[in-house]
Amino acid sequence: MDSSRAAAPFIVGVGRSGTTLLRLMLDAHSAVAVPTETHFLADLPPSPTADEFLAVVTEGPTWPNLVLDKAIFAEAVRAIEPFSVGAAARCFFQCYAALFGKPRWGDKTPRYRGCMAAIQRQLPEAHFIHLVRDGRDVALSYRGLWFGPGDDIATQARFWVSEIEKARQQSANLPNYREVRYEDLVTRPAAVLAMLCDYLDLPFEPAMLEYHIRAAARLAEFKRVFGPDGAQLPDLDAFVAIHSLTSRPPDPSRIGRWQSEMNDEDQQSYEYVAGPLLRELGYETRFT
Repeated sequence: MDSSRAAAPFIVGVGRSGTTLLRLMLDAHSAVAVPTETHFLADLPPSPTADEFLAVVTEGPTWPNLVLDKAIFAEAVRAIEPFSVGAAARCFFQCYAALFGKPRWGDKTPRYRGCMAAIQRQLPEAHFIHLVRDGRDVALSYRGLWFGPGDDIATQARFWVSEIEKARQQSANLPNYREVRYEDLVTRPAAVLAMLCDYLDLPFEPAMLEYHIRAAARLAEFKRVFGPDGAQLPDLDAFVAIHSLTSRPPDPSRIGRWQSEMNDEDQQSYEYVAGPLLRELGYETRFT
């Protein structure tokens, strides 16, 4: 197989749904390098030139976390003939993977859940993995953070439903799309990763289950905090700390926190909005 066009995992999903966990698991494979969030594929203008592409990528909020040399990357992009967004994006990911001596690459940017169809047109090798987590646990995990829909429980529920439904609506036109439940990934990591390796035409490697050994080194790539425009951003230590659980093996105790940490009123309010989708996805409800 030509590794330049091999299946490329694109991990998407609502924030706080385990996308960093899955990123580190796949990145622990000897053949695949998965950077932290890229974002630039959602920020490009229509039909950019090479220089416009480079400006969006290298001036974007996550560029300092992507560990590439700006001059070397710019030279590689300007050498693309004829220039296209797909070729330039592929160049970025190939340059990143080469830093780690790996032939294949992927991406983990949760917000790409909203533009999967556009990415597929530019990168036909994209294989989307939509990670889904019980929305009530997502709401708890979002609380107090500088990104996400805020702490109002009904707003949380509407956001979760809307974002998952938008992703699922695109899936009908995507040749390569899989939904994975966070709860399954945490309780049955070997089985889920084996399934994903088959989907990606990769051999399963036990090292993927030991992702936590390298987690600190991979998270050390964070050099700049990022978030929504106008948000009050935390310092770098607090930013990295929200991923601290990835330095441990999967923790099933994180599943179903809503049952003990969310009061009945909030549970009822959440289910009033999200109950149908929760049940469709296989989650229990108490009030609807």
